[in-house]
Amino acid sequence: MEEEARKLLEEGILKKLVSPGNEELSDFPNGTKVVFHYRTSLCDGTVLDDSRTMGGHSKPMELILGKKFKLAVWERVVITMRRGEVSEFTCDTKHTSLYPLVSQSLRNISAGKDPLEGQRHCCGIAQIHSHHSLGHKDLDELQANPQPLVFKIELLEVLRPGSFQLDVWAMTDEEKLRLVPEIHEEGNLLFKQGKISEATEKYYNGVACLKNLQMKEQPGDEAWVKLDCMITPLLLNYCQCKLLQGQYYEVIEHCTSLLFKYENNVKAYYKRAKAHAAVWNETEARADFAKVLDLDPSLELSVAKELRIMEERIRTKEKEEKGRYKGLFSTPPATATTG
Repeated sequence: MEEEARKLLEEGILKKLVSPGNEELSDFPNGTKVVFHYRTSLCDGTVLDDSRTMGGHSKPMELILGKKFKLAVWERVVITMRRGEVSEFTCDTKHTSLYPLVSQSLRNISAGKDPLEGQRHCCGIAQIHSHHSLGHKDLDELQANPQPLVFKIELLEVLRPGSFQLDVWAMTDEEKLRLVPEIHEEGNLLFKQGKISEATEKYYNGVACLKNLQMKEQPGDEAWVKLDCMITPLLLNYCQCKLLQGQYYEVIEHCTSLLFKYENNVKAYYKRAKAHAAVWNETEARADFAKVLDLDPSLELSVAKELRIMEERIRTKEKEEKGRYKGLFSTPPATATTG
């Protein structure tokens, strides 16, 4: 332990043991998953982040070692810890310059936002040396004035490679491509079982996975088109789930974006027509249903049924509105008055 502490000190990291762990020191091969709570403070004690309270809930950090996490010092320090151990690590500025970006991502995640929000058009290193705001005053100040930080870490779990399912973000591109057909099949099975919200999540994860890969390709290139052909059926299945959940405007939006690229996609027209019908866009629904019949006349019975349902809803709505207006404009009965 003393030898390890000395090595850390030479690297600009001061370790202070707060509470010893209850197990032997693990080895940490690449691919090991570590789960830990962290609290990040300035050297004057000002707390920047605390995983136990961030976003109003307690959510520990999970890291896969060897995946080149942006804040390399966290990987360096956790491998000196035992499970259950709590330690404080005071780290020199050379280890903490990227913390503002990491913190921004972690705060976005805890708030349910895209972790890359605000980082899309600027690489990490360039952003650190620019005046680009991270959307948090304390992080902007830290970005402008890099300084040592104190990380208080409690190591909760050490999971061996292969003993857990990799999160999508931690996978290689090849692993993601292999995973997507499995996700698609799982989504289909859940859908057949009537587990619509679970199926929705599967389809969403599949689309997100492929979009992540697609971002690395040039639009229109062969690899990009191939990925897009995998995205389309997943996105249509996602839209089917959203139709059943009553999220009609989202269905219209996704189907419109698909039809912009694939103008003869019958399923996209059909789902968009149903969504338009559900939100009383009668003209748009009729136009989409007509397009469905142009592209696939064999769907005539299905389209006729959907049009009957829409027309019945419209008639019912008109009757209800007439009844309401009748009551609104009729003369109220005279009431007796006493003199």
